[in-house]
Amino acid sequence: MERDWNLFLAPYEQVVSELKVKLRGIRKQYREQNGHVPIEFVTGRVKPVDSILAKAKLRGLSVERLEEEMSDIAGLRIMCQFVDDIHQVVQILRNRKDMKVIQERDYITNKKESGYRSYHLVIEYPVQLVTGEKKILAEIQIRTLAMNFWATIEHSLNYKYQGVFPEQMSERLQRAAEAAYQLDEEMSNIREEIQEAQRLFSHGKKRQYYQQQNPKPEERT
Repeated sequence: MERDWNLFLAPYEQVVSELKVKLRGIRKQYREQNGHVPIEFVTGRVKPVDSILAKAKLRGLSVERLEEEMSDIAGLRIMCQFVDDIHQVVQILRNRKDMKVIQERDYITNKKESGYRSYHLVIEYPVQLVTGEKKILAEIQIRTLAMNFWATIEHSLNYKYQGVFPEQMSERLQRAAEAAYQLDEEMSNIREEIQEAQRLFSHGKKRQYYQQQNPKPEERT
């Protein structure tokens, strides 16, 4: 019998939706505490059916066992300003009681040969369905904005070259990856000054908003 993909993917859609709300909630709590916000922004998606089938074929995975053998059908991406923020977010997720981290891949300390850097978590997340609770695997990728820029470009080129890069292109990508890493390193070195500037900018915006909403008597018309 042919698989009902809408029915199969519905719990994954729910996972992505719920996790985006929760992760954005974490970001909001940090902002309300006027502390440094380790999460810049969050995105998420459910892998399209054609991509699921192509990956299953490439890796020799059984379609009947996708739930157990494919961990990135539901995927989320957390962007951070600094490399240290990545490790902070990882620890936050490890400590949560509403999900279970079952696998970690540190591609920051151990970058891929291509130059790719990111931190991957595979989690088990329980969703509540009308039929009861169902535990779903999801992948969370945590990276800096610089890492994400490089990875996005590499992904586009990978699609063009079908994973087989010309040697010159491969070398350029590796140099670009190192440049992105050096950018992260430099930003980490001046992190305190950046954060102070951001706090001043944020307070300035709040003060400007307050003044617009509460003009002095002589400014009212």
